[in-house]
Amino acid sequence: MTGVLRVRSAADFDRTKMGLVARTATSVVLEPALLAHVAANRASVLTALDGDQAVYGVNTGMGALAGIRLDAESRARHQDTLMAGRAVGSAPWLRRDQARAVLAVRLRTLLHPAAGVSPELCVRLADLLNADVVPAIPARGGGAAGEIIPLAHAGAVLIGTGQVLDAAGSAVDAGPVLAAAGLRPGSFGAKEGVAFLEGVPGLTGLALLATDEVRVLVGQVVAVAGAAQAVVGASADPLRPQLAFGDDDLGTVNAALLAARGDGPARALQAPVSFRVTGPALAVVVRAAAALEAAVERALTGVTDSPAHLDGRFYGTAGFAGTDLTAACAALTTALTHLAEIGAARLHRLLDPAVTGLPKQLSDAPGVHAGMVAVHKRAAGVAHRMRRFAMPALIGAMETSGGQEDVQSFGFEAAECLGEAVDGLRDVLACELLAVHQAGLLSGAVAPILPVGVLPGGTADRPFGRDLDTLVELLRAGWAGSVS
Repeated sequence: MTGVLRVRSAADFDRTKMGLVARTATSVVLEPALLAHVAANRASVLTALDGDQAVYGVNTGMGALAGIRLDAESRARHQDTLMAGRAVGSAPWLRRDQARAVLAVRLRTLLHPAAGVSPELCVRLADLLNADVVPAIPARGGGAAGEIIPLAHAGAVLIGTGQVLDAAGSAVDAGPVLAAAGLRPGSFGAKEGVAFLEGVPGLTGLALLATDEVRVLVGQVVAVAGAAQAVVGASADPLRPQLAFGDDDLGTVNAALLAARGDGPARALQAPVSFRVTGPALAVVVRAAAALEAAVERALTGVTDSPAHLDGRFYGTAGFAGTDLTAACAALTTALTHLAEIGAARLHRLLDPAVTGLPKQLSDAPGVHAGMVAVHKRAAGVAHRMRRFAMPALIGAMETSGGQEDVQSFGFEAAECLGEAVDGLRDVLACELLAVHQAGLLSGAVAPILPVGVLPGGTADRPFGRDLDTLVELLRAGWAGSVS
């Protein structure tokens, strides 16, 4: 998908548009009126810097070296050298869409008056996005002091000393790629280097992409779980609208599950527990995703620069901490893990002939063919592994930089855990989807959920891992993910 996104104000470059830029070849054009506003803020910052006031990271060192004043020659080089000495990360790198999301969010936050950067720096960031020159940003090993290490890798590309991702996702020197794209390296001006390294645009961008994926997954769980309800003839009682009184999210989810189940008769008085609790678990995920989206909005509009220029003065801030976003990521990770465990339990019930009335293990020849038993084992294993990531990333005060304390949340770890939870739920859901499809073929009374030709025909044993690869990619591409 291609297109041109004209940005007239910082607010105009919203979360939805940043997600579009991260995932597609959409170009970003900063309108003249916005650039004029940025230029006015820049002039105010330069006026405030024209004196002998100590300004952190501008005419002083950083961290434990903040007490060292820099002479004029050092100040001229300082904003670039901030990148060189802090780009200490290595592979694995963020995916291309993730790195583009970091750039998009960094651009948005640099439009804030408190950052006080030049319009030229903002245009250079937009140029990177438009040319699809993607910095190699480390996904791990961020250490402490906010996101300084991963952001230094992104900033180093702007001055021509960093690395970018090639088509295969490997890191290559930025210089030749910039030249091939018609882009020239440039230096950071006064305060621009420290502004580029501050805040949590990395976690913000990663969270932005993850919430979009989760919204799609919610619709997919509704489709698959509703079809599973139809296969087992689960009682529709827990899905009745009046039982969600006072909980609009649960009411919406249950209504969608009820529609996906259909109006077939119930086989038993009570549905298995895993079927009954699917709605509440989905509602928790919906609320957790909304909470993370709200945290993203706060990160996009709040003051995260340090020193931040406000009212003619420079203020040190705690914008590096990322506590709000990290806590919201952890809550969503836990909710997704719980939903995956319930999905594995529903799948287990699908193998029970007492529940479905179908052959054991959904095998077309029990004893000769294994059916879906190993598929369930895979789902159970994935769900068990996911528990490792359902833990908070808000702990980890440490001493670094010669005794300087670093007390913060570890945002990239939180984002990685959330990413593992998203991938894990998708994997478990693919396993359940395969079992539901198999059940539909075996029953003859329940229409198969997948279109003809997506999977091989027949119900006999085959290398089901290949089927699951197909289904995972189908889910990743958005199949049945439109239900909200």
